[in-house]
Amino acid sequence: MRDSRTILKAESPHRHNLGSLLRHVHLTGPISRAALADRMGLNRSTIMALTSELASAGLVSEALPTDTGHPGRPSLVVRPRSDRVYVLAFDVAVDRLVAARVGLGGVVLDRGEAVRPRAGVDLDSVVAALAGLGRRVHVTAPPGSVCVGVGASYCGMIRRADGMVRFGPDMGWVDQAFGIELGRELGLGRPVSVGNEAHLGALAEHERGAGVGVQNLIYLHGDVGVGGGIIVGGKLLDGDAGYGCELGHMLVNPYDGRPCGCGSRGCLEAEAGERALLDAAHCSPSSIGRAAIRGVVDAADRGDPVARAALGRIGDWLGIGVANLINLFNPGLVVFGGMLREVYPGAAAQIRQRIGANVLAVSRERVRLAVSALGDDTTLIGAAELAFADLLERPLEVLAGLPA
Repeated sequence: MRDSRTILKAESPHRHNLGSLLRHVHLTGPISRAALADRMGLNRSTIMALTSELASAGLVSEALPTDTGHPGRPSLVVRPRSDRVYVLAFDVAVDRLVAARVGLGGVVLDRGEAVRPRAGVDLDSVVAALAGLGRRVHVTAPPGSVCVGVGASYCGMIRRADGMVRFGPDMGWVDQAFGIELGRELGLGRPVSVGNEAHLGALAEHERGAGVGVQNLIYLHGDVGVGGGIIVGGKLLDGDAGYGCELGHMLVNPYDGRPCGCGSRGCLEAEAGERALLDAAHCSPSSIGRAAIRGVVDAADRGDPVARAALGRIGDWLGIGVANLINLFNPGLVVFGGMLREVYPGAAAQIRQRIGANVLAVSRERVRLAVSALGDDTTLIGAAELAFADLLERPLEVLAGLPA
């Protein structure tokens, strides 16, 4: 009789193959058994056994293609069961709160949003608002569907183990038990996985957005400040404790820099964030948020010289930061998301000028610049992918362990 270690070794490749196949279907959408066999390097009989097992569990469905266009017996098409399997995803930005039900395959099935006032340390109100939005999108799920995880994106430094916000400078959060409190308030019996918004944005763009197929990329996310995520060799670079890649706190102006919410001066986010742009455009100190940023961008598009100069100034500081990052990491792609998605078109010339002047020639040969393909949902989709992670690692075990 085999002992438990022998059984585990025998089962591990099978579990790995189940998770790998489900991940392919989740990320690519409908895909034929034949294509899965090619991608995974497995024979078709093994693929048939794996897809049958996942179909029996209600994770995928199989059907003949509607139009093959080729002679011979067609290969069955495998689809994610977006209607049956979903996660709850939450996105906490400085000015807004979002909750969504996201089906397997990355489909946003339902969502709700609320304004977040800039009111300092607001854990209780944020948790209450998110839980209310989350319960609403949860109860509208079809009968027989199942929630397999909960994920949240937060604009701060997150402790991976329990979703503690160690530091959120824009709203003054220090050691706030966000993940635990949101899980308790939701009352679904599922833990909440929490990640830094820019880290999750980088993963989302790598897996579903502008960076699909790019193994080395940098994602810059603008909210009030500037965050960042770095993908190296297809994996997120997150540091020893998960607090790495705070690109917004890279020092770019050490001598006469603007004060930063982190306590330093001259950080990238202090020189290129929301307040820097609005001040450069001579906006009122009371002007804040995306509407104010869009106002500057629109004015620049109409030819307003002050607005155009403001975008140019911000673009120059962004260019300095991006040049440093390209020299350090040699990415194939730099993606601008969040507020920077709106700022980039008017600042691109200055960013490219800095890259041309300050980046090593061999490192700038192939690098591309792009805006987020997922738009305002980049960090929300990243939170959903975080929530799906366990299911994609061990699908049958996760389904078996869900509370009734």
